[in-house]
Amino acid sequence: MKKILIKNARLVNEGRITEGDLLIEGDRIGRIGSDLTEQNGRVIDLEGNYLLPGLIDDQVHFRQPGLTHKGDIASESRAAVAGGVTSFMEQPNTIPQTTTLEKLEEKFEMAAQSAYANYSFLLGGTNDNLEQIKRLDKRACSGIKLFLGSSTGNMLVDDETVLERIFRNTEMVISAHCEDESTIRRNLEHYRGIYGEDIPVELHPTIRSEAACYLSSSRAIALARETGARLHVFHLSTGKETALLRNDIPLSEKKITAEACIHHLWFSEADYRAKGSLIKWNPAVKTATDRTKLWEAVLDDRIDVLATDHAPHTLEEKRHPYTQCPSGGPLVQHVLPALMEKFREGVIPLEKIVQKMCHNPAILFDIDKRGYLREGYYADLTAVAPDRPWTVRHENILYKCGWSPFEGQEFHSSVLYTFVNGHPAFELGRLSDERHARRLTFNR
Repeated sequence: MKKILIKNARLVNEGRITEGDLLIEGDRIGRIGSDLTEQNGRVIDLEGNYLLPGLIDDQVHFRQPGLTHKGDIASESRAAVAGGVTSFMEQPNTIPQTTTLEKLEEKFEMAAQSAYANYSFLLGGTNDNLEQIKRLDKRACSGIKLFLGSSTGNMLVDDETVLERIFRNTEMVISAHCEDESTIRRNLEHYRGIYGEDIPVELHPTIRSEAACYLSSSRAIALARETGARLHVFHLSTGKETALLRNDIPLSEKKITAEACIHHLWFSEADYRAKGSLIKWNPAVKTATDRTKLWEAVLDDRIDVLATDHAPHTLEEKRHPYTQCPSGGPLVQHVLPALMEKFREGVIPLEKIVQKMCHNPAILFDIDKRGYLREGYYADLTAVAPDRPWTVRHENILYKCGWSPFEGQEFHSSVLYTFVNGHPAFELGRLSDERHARRLTFNR
């Protein structure tokens, strides 16, 4: 059995930072303690740097099948591993869309042949696939995805009767993109009448407005309360929506949860002038006040999970006029350095980052033996140095699309190592060509 002893680490786990060692035995964490020794294995001295559970990103778009000119499972999972992400949950708006059990299993087969990080997928809900949802084994994948506002792939679910039936007919976590379509269309037509197709991107948060977000998310939450469904609201972008959420019960008892993404916590509407369409996301990046309120909800546990909504497009596509320019951007390689920057600034404790990107996704989706530094758990780990600065440049960007909204940004922290099932998948700037990723399993 292959053994790796990690010495002199600051282990960040379950609300504490402790100094110690960790022994990897095969694909598992064998022992955690002080002054561990191992005669028959490799020793890595972290010299006081941090050791975290591997990050679990519950919302990515890796573009395979059908959109692989933007990214694919291999390219984007390698970028994820370089960023400390060891498990991902990929979304259904590919070509063809993942809206049948057959297409879902085809995606798992693709990932088994190409993924460098552990993987699961969401089955997409539509106006006419309720029978597929009913047949889905609750242990088969991470959950159901519903688009309650149109986005890339046009998987809008806008039949209220169907929506209620979906909520009443699954035990799975329903992850929802919440924006009100009629509000967006009305706003879009107003500005199209003024500017034609080349609407200034600065108007994106006015078109995909606070009202559009709140109307949709409040309706979804009300429906979840009425039906008893398990609802997870993806990528909150407004402060107003955070008032819909609770923090007075443990996550394990919540039936309505929510997530914030790094771009909504980093950028604001003031950045459109410099970044333009590179920060065009759905939902839109909004005001600095919204950003502040999102951070408050992350810190007080109304928002349960942090994620990326990694969604690459080519630069050529991003240069199209507003109405043809796709929304989304690549983020998995840079999410941990960006969050570490906020830790350095005193915005968020490191223990809270681990809670939101490691522990809570494991709890929320019932993931088996991942998300913690615990003996017997899979050895998904990331080591990060808080004082090893670097700058995001074109030549060190690993995304297939070749760009990042963080290009030119100096980060003070660097990922040193990422272990996937005990294998050093990323080591001091070098990616391993070996694949040790596995399909996520669930305790349901």
